[in-house]
Amino acid sequence: MAVASLVLGIVGLFAWVIPLFGFPITITGLVMGVKARKSSEERGMATAGFVLCIIGLTLTLINASIGAYMGATGQLYWQ
Repeated sequence: MAVASLVLGIVGLFAWVIPLFGFPITITGLVMGVKARKSSEERGMATAGFVLCIIGLTLTLINASIGAYMGATGQLYWQ
């Protein structure tokens, strides 16, 4: 689970660009990271995955909120 959390954390750093993909990837990685930190001898890898998922989730939330604001105010870049 620690390896999966780390991999999902790395993928989440790229998936934040599209919030539809960023949310499920980072949240799944967070859950796996928490479970792996509690029951694994690979605590360092689980902690790294957990931190990367938090960073990815934060970037995803920022991107989604900026997109929602721009969509609500009609400031779309292609218009």
